[in-house]
Amino acid sequence: MRILVVEDDEKISAFIAKGLKEEAYSVDVTYHGDEAIYLAQVNAYDVILLDLMLPGSDGLEVCAKLREKEVTTPIIMLTARNRLEDKIDGLDSGADDYLTKPFAFEELLARIRVQLRQHGNTSSYLEVGDLCLDTKTREVKRADKKIRLTSKEYSLLEFMMRSPRVLLSETIIKENLSDMQHQSMSNIISVYIYRLRNKIDKGYEKKLIYTLRGAGYMLSDEDV
Repeated sequence: MRILVVEDDEKISAFIAKGLKEEAYSVDVTYHGDEAIYLAQVNAYDVILLDLMLPGSDGLEVCAKLREKEVTTPIIMLTARNRLEDKIDGLDSGADDYLTKPFAFEELLARIRVQLRQHGNTSSYLEVGDLCLDTKTREVKRADKKIRLTSKEYSLLEFMMRSPRVLLSETIIKENLSDMQHQSMSNIISVYIYRLRNKIDKGYEKKLIYTLRGAGYMLSDEDV
């Protein structure tokens, strides 16, 4: 799951991003309203967390412009403005939810889950062959055997399981997993694929993770 955080207070944005990453979400952050409009159009986000007070276009303008451009990504507004009129303005501009600061992080996570459910992500289970991943509990099993993964390993596996039998280049993976974008290691994707393969495929006759040299990687329960 990929989330865009639009918040010009760097401490707040860092706090939100850190918490979301610990929950295995992939996170992009921007501090500017106009950049948020651009990012939301060129990237596929599952949820947008949007502050109201922003440089450039403010939150209401960002929300309205995205809806005008037919961007349907769920938008949750995060703001200190708690007047009823402000909430109405936010929802009327196209927001799906409105959460006032300060807020409990657990409540933010719950509201994110609500938006994911309401916009088609009703099942928390992903399955490829005998490999099963529960996005709610982040539990991973193969043939009913639990597999322990790090946060980055989990994010990579979830991304691959959402596109089974699809060839994923390193560029596509990096673009969709922000944690991988800023790594200094040039072979960071192959390193994590290696780690995943040791945990997912090692000891099983049927392999699920495939490397297509020079092209990318694929998770498949069919022979490649």
